[in-house]
Amino acid sequence: MSISVQASEGHLMSFEVNLRLILVSGKTQDFIFSPNDSAMDIAKHVFDNWPLGWEEEQVGSASILRLIFQGRFLHGSVTLGALKLPPGRTTVMHLVARETLPEPNSHGQRNREKITESNCCLLL
Repeated sequence: MSISVQASEGHLMSFEVNLRLILVSGKTQDFIFSPNDSAMDIAKHVFDNWPLGWEEEQVGSASILRLIFQGRFLHGSVTLGALKLPPGRTTVMHLVARETLPEPNSHGQRNREKITESNCCLLL
């Protein structure tokens, strides 16, 4: 795992990714990571360095922390580099506590099933 530090007032190196993590409560915190860091690495780092002011949202284990990016849950092995995030810029992700992740195509399958349903009615 790459060295990840909590962001401070300063400049980002061009290869670093600044993540602004948002909790369900709306609280935010910036962290700096390497493009080689995975979603699992990020969750562990945040858990181990839980920010001041987030005490009410503290969880019991890093294993239930999940990242959401552009409306999708990130699986543990996905790296920031694989997401092609712009280095040196701030990217916003949501951080939630959730035991399991939905199946990757479950939402798409549900939508396909709905397409075959008919919801029309006949008025006489």
